[in-house]
Amino acid sequence: MPLPDVVSWTVMIAGYTQNGLVEKALETFKKMQVAGVKSNSTTFISILPACAKMGALEQGMDIHQSIIKSGILSDVVVASALVDIHGGLVDEACKYFNGMSDPYCTMPTMDHYICIVDLLGRAGYIEEALNFIIKMPIKPASVVWVCLLGACRSHKNIGLGISTATLLFELNPKNAAPYVLLSNIYAEVGRWGDVKKVRRLMKDRGTKKIPGCSWVEVRKMVHVFCVGDRSHQQTKDIHAKLEKLSGEMKAAGYLPDLRQVLSDVEEEEKELFLGHHSEKLAIAFGLVNTSPGTTLTVVKNLRVCDDCHTAAKFISKIVSREIVVRDANR
Repeated sequence: MPLPDVVSWTVMIAGYTQNGLVEKALETFKKMQVAGVKSNSTTFISILPACAKMGALEQGMDIHQSIIKSGILSDVVVASALVDIHGGLVDEACKYFNGMSDPYCTMPTMDHYICIVDLLGRAGYIEEALNFIIKMPIKPASVVWVCLLGACRSHKNIGLGISTATLLFELNPKNAAPYVLLSNIYAEVGRWGDVKKVRRLMKDRGTKKIPGCSWVEVRKMVHVFCVGDRSHQQTKDIHAKLEKLSGEMKAAGYLPDLRQVLSDVEEEEKELFLGHHSEKLAIAFGLVNTSPGTTLTVVKNLRVCDDCHTAAKFISKIVSREIVVRDANR
């Protein structure tokens, strides 16, 4: 390609970012800078998510400075991407959010409010997240409350979780997310009677839970797995790999987090169920069908459970590979 312009460079960066090749995206962005091609707002929007996914805070901060110098900080989409890159630093993200409307004349949108509530909740600042919602100058969308409920589940705030779920039941009775989250909150503290009540309420209202599934791309083909899945043509190899990995993980110090199994069954059954989560099946398939050293990216349509995150770290160390496990919305 003779003398690629900003559009050519940006298309390559965006393609790498959207396909999870964040290292390639950052490498291409650096080459673009060395070539002396000036970035535009679309370039910044394409490269910032790569910085966020890589945890490349220093590079993200450098890009932030470039955005300020370029004079496009008022672009609302660029502003959203910057809030995302600061997501792991609560104080920094909130400071930036509070400075959006002055002096840059960028009024926060609902997406910005959702982002702040989500990062406060994930960091464990539950009361701060609630106060932030209460003080919002616009009516909170239901997803704002779902973010708060998810934080209540993660940080075991049962009282606020119940009241938030009750509010969501009224706002959108057909949305399964709050029912599932509240059921999970009850299950994690052993309130199985309340779990049954929530599930009964879902049934009475005709609310259906979205089945969880995970997928991994191998040789340009996407392979999808559900919990306990035995429908794949390579199921014997997949489960054999999982069994081998299970032994190796335990030898390395891994302990299954049985709290993640939200059913009132015996511990042995919980461990068996946990060991065949869709995320683990997708990882095992990827390991069986790719060369050593290949990075695996597994995506789940729902929230990835804590145990699968932990297991992925152990497996990554055992096989000396980078393994990325994330939900589809992040």
